[in-house]
Amino acid sequence: MPSETCGPERHPCRHGRTEGGCAHCQVRLVSVCSALTPEELNELELLSRHVVLDARQTLFSQGEETTAVYNVTGGALRLSRLLPDGRRHVMGFALVGDFLGLVLTERQTVTAEALSPVTVCRFDRRAFQDLMVRKPHLLQRLHERAGYELGLAQELMLLLARRGAEEKVASFLVALRGRYARIGLTSVTLELPMGRQDIADHLGLTIETVSRTLTRLDREKLILIVPGGVRLLDMPRLERLSG
Repeated sequence: MPSETCGPERHPCRHGRTEGGCAHCQVRLVSVCSALTPEELNELELLSRHVVLDARQTLFSQGEETTAVYNVTGGALRLSRLLPDGRRHVMGFALVGDFLGLVLTERQTVTAEALSPVTVCRFDRRAFQDLMVRKPHLLQRLHERAGYELGLAQELMLLLARRGAEEKVASFLVALRGRYARIGLTSVTLELPMGRQDIADHLGLTIETVSRTLTRLDREKLILIVPGGVRLLDMPRLERLSG
């Protein structure tokens, strides 16, 4: 089970969090929390619980009652949905700064599983909704974030419908690099916390196709496969390939 602690002293110095709490959290700069003043951050902190998950632990499951909102402060999670025919589709991946649980439905539409050690701030859903009513600027930031995520979903729909395997994988790498850049990670080495099967289930491909495509991109010197990820050697060619 995920471990959880509370109180102002609950935030250990791990994954961007410091003992100073929300006001000193480095993740705040890339999260919707950046819209809040120091006083408002203190108010937000009183609502939060610090949750730690090990790799492969589940934060919440599809069909589960939506009782909380989560801000990812460390690690990465896989967001998947079980289809009626029993197949799994990976809807996406949550990274540092992402908010989860902001669904309008009363039950979760996806399952969120940790791909690596993960830390999140957990907020009771009703308490968080009350805070948004009182802090319109926070609601505006959440709307902006929702618009960004809608754009990602639309790009994925186009990706799945119109492109071949090489274009899909190249687009996935370019998009992931862009998401990392949004949180200040601009290294040419792209960390891939998700496995080949996760990427395949996300892009509508087989794991064999994903592996062959990555190997081909490596052979053509667009990328270099390294432990834990890939090194992006030729971004202009990758971007052209991704369309």
